[in-house]
Amino acid sequence: MTARAPAVTVVRTSTANLASVLTGFERLGCRVRATDDATDVAAAGRLVLPGVGAFAAAQRAIASHGLEDALRERIERGRPTLGICLGMQLMASGSEEAPGVCGLGVFDGVVGGYESGEEGWRVPQMGWNLVTPDARCEIVPRGYAYFANSYRLAAAPDGWLPVWCEYAGRFLAAVERGPVIGCQFHPELSGDYGKALLTRWLEA
Repeated sequence: MTARAPAVTVVRTSTANLASVLTGFERLGCRVRATDDATDVAAAGRLVLPGVGAFAAAQRAIASHGLEDALRERIERGRPTLGICLGMQLMASGSEEAPGVCGLGVFDGVVGGYESGEEGWRVPQMGWNLVTPDARCEIVPRGYAYFANSYRLAAAPDGWLPVWCEYAGRFLAAVERGPVIGCQFHPELSGDYGKALLTRWLEA
């Protein structure tokens, strides 16, 4: 008899790279489903909040389906939740990309843009970069991850373990609090490194 495959629910925001996220977990043998239903979000054993694109559009999609409270509650209760790229940014208070648009606010901090005008730095950052976790992190390992981002958080929020990266200055590659993780990079596109991270999260 083999162990039952882990179930993963992915939030459908209409701004996400949904196919690559679903495929990434399917390759790990997971049973994966997408949803935009608040009851599913609240009940999911493991939930992924993905995102690619504009902060305001993704937040509007979340609000239009009434998902905000369900997302906040599960994160505050420490239930396994993974925010990827824009999904991590949506966990913050807001973003300079969309002034006046509130994020989920599960941690303090406003997502900012990279410093402009520095020679040699291209925005968006596209490619592999070294991420270095706090020594207390248990899920996010040290290694090279794949990024595709124009905005980032520069300061670590209180109560979360930081994972750092350097690109046009120091910024947060990820945050970790128990089985709740936010990744500015794309673990589903990060090869063996991403596979190791997702496996640790699934086992958390």
